[in-house]
Order: sequence, then C-alpha cells, then structure tokens
Amino acid sequence: MDRSHDGAVQQSKSGEAMRRSIPSLINQYKLYYLLIAPGVIYYLIFHYIPLYGVVIAFKDVSPFDGVKGILTSEWVGLKHFRNFTNSYYFWDVMRNTLLISIYRLIFGFPAPILLAILLNEAKNILFQRVVQTISYLPHFISMVIVAGLLTTFLTTDGGILNTLLQQMGLKQIFFLGDANYFRSVLVISGIWKEVGWGTIIYLAAIAGIDSHLYEAAKLDGAGRLRQIWHVTLPGIAFIITLLLLLSIGGLLDAGFEQIFLLYSPSVYKVADIIDTYVYRKGLVDLQYSYAAAVNLFKSLIAVVLLLGANYLAKKYKQEGIW
Repeated sequence: MDRSHDGAVQQSKSGEAMRRSIPSLINQYKLYYLLIAPGVIYYLIFHYIPLYGVVIAFKDVSPFDGVKGILTSEWVGLKHFRNFTNSYYFWDVMRNTLLISIYRLIFGFPAPILLAILLNEAKNILFQRVVQTISYLPHFISMVIVAGLLTTFLTTDGGILNTLLQQMGLKQIFFLGDANYFRSVLVISGIWKEVGWGTIIYLAAIAGIDSHLYEAAKLDGAGRLRQIWHVTLPGIAFIITLLLLLSIGGLLDAGFEQIFLLYSPSVYKVADIIDTYVYRKGLVDLQYSYAAAVNLFKSLIAVVLLLGANYLAKKYKQEGIW
C-alpha cells in the first residue's frame, strides 16, 4: 500500500516538474521554436484545419450552400463511396493509377540509387559536381515548363524527335496522343526531372559510411563491384528501405500535375487516374461530396499500403518507419 502511494506521489511530482520545465525549455530554445513556427503555422492552416471538411464525403453538399452547407446538408453515409466503387470509371482509374505508379517505382526508384553510386565512384571531383548539378537542376523547373518542353519536343508539327524520325525515313509518332506511348513519356520525363534530386539523399548516406569498411574490403581483395555490393549498399540499406516504404505509401499518387498538363481525351483510357477523375467530378461537375469521398477513399488505401509495407519491412528486415 505504501509503495503504491509513494509511486503515485513520485509520478505526480515528476509530472509537475515536467509541466514546470516546458516553459523553461521553450524559453531556452525560443530561437529554434521561432524558426519552426512558420512551418507549423503553415501545416495548421492548410493541412489540419481544413480536415473538418472531410465530413462532406458523408453528406450531400451543394456548392451553392457555402460553408454552412457542411453543417446543414443531409447525411448520406457511405453513399458516395458505393457510387464510386460501382461506377463505370472505377476499375479504369484504379488500374491506370496503379500501373503508372508501379512503372515509376520499378524504373524511377532505383535510378537515383544507381546515379549516386556512379557519382560516388567517380574520382574526378569536378566531373562529379558538374554531373550532379546538371542532374538536379530539372527538379527546380516548373512542371508547366516541362510539359511545354515535352510538347515542343514530341509534337508531330516540327517536333525535334519526329523531325529526326522523318529524316531517317521512319513514320512520325504522336507520342502525347498515342495510348501506346503516353505512359512511357510520363515515366521517362518524371525520372529525368527528379532523379538528380533523389540522388542527393543517397550521396549523403554514402558519405556517412565508415571509410575503414572500404579499406577492410580492399585488404580482403574486393574489387569495386564487390565493395559496392558488400559495403555501399548495406550502408545505405536503411535509407533505401525508408524511401521505398514512403513510395509504396504514395502508390496512388501517380502525378496529377504532370498528367493533367499532358493528357487529352485520346489517352484517357490509359492516363485517367484517381486525381484527374476527382478534379473533373469536383471542379468541373461541382460534385464536391462525391469528389471528397473518392479522395478520402484514396487516402485510406494509401494508409493501408503504408502500414502493410511497414509491417512486412519490420518482419523480414527488422527495419521500418516506426
């Protein structure tokens, strides 16, 4: 009895001490808190406060009711979710979203890893820096500009690639209007734009590997390829696992901006994804509740994918996000 009483008293004292220490910690590190304040405020205003609007996925909200319509509109439960899963477009948008994302994962995920390893193996520092700079500059180019460049480069009306094909005696190809080529254009242009930026993370991870491990591998007679396989890759395995899990969690984010700027009705069959479908239903057809339900459905699937991937990673590799 006395022990439990002493434990409760001690817990109460520690809780009180912690409450007293919070203001002192804030005062001690106030400059750091000021630095992170803009980011916190941004997320509160644009990411957390708007979450109250998720409720419209379970209601019939008219765009003409204004904000008060969120509270006064009729509750319809899972009606919009059922309508989406039973709709004509459901399997098309799900298939397109998953296929485009899987192609990006298969071809786009290893690309920065390979480039980082190649740059790390380059002995000429100037060459390494020039290649790294050239490769990550496209990340800062607006997707609107990228879409314009692709349109100019691939058009059949004087496009560089089609002009080259014509001079070689080959038939011109309307890459952006041909369903057989459109996904390839998306994946390749996406890799070109982001591969250099992703390389920075892996180069930083490689730089953190103990150099003595490479020296030990050399003493054991390991060549460059064996050093990469037995030292470099295991050294960045955690970063690879972490980014792979996040990529799997974002598997339903197939790249709305890029597709929206490049696609046309002629490629809807292979390019219409969940996000473009939500755009049409929400902002074109003004079916806000239905669009919110579809987007919430996508978010729930993403959470399930992330949790499942994290569980498997921890089970088989003893590593995960948490």
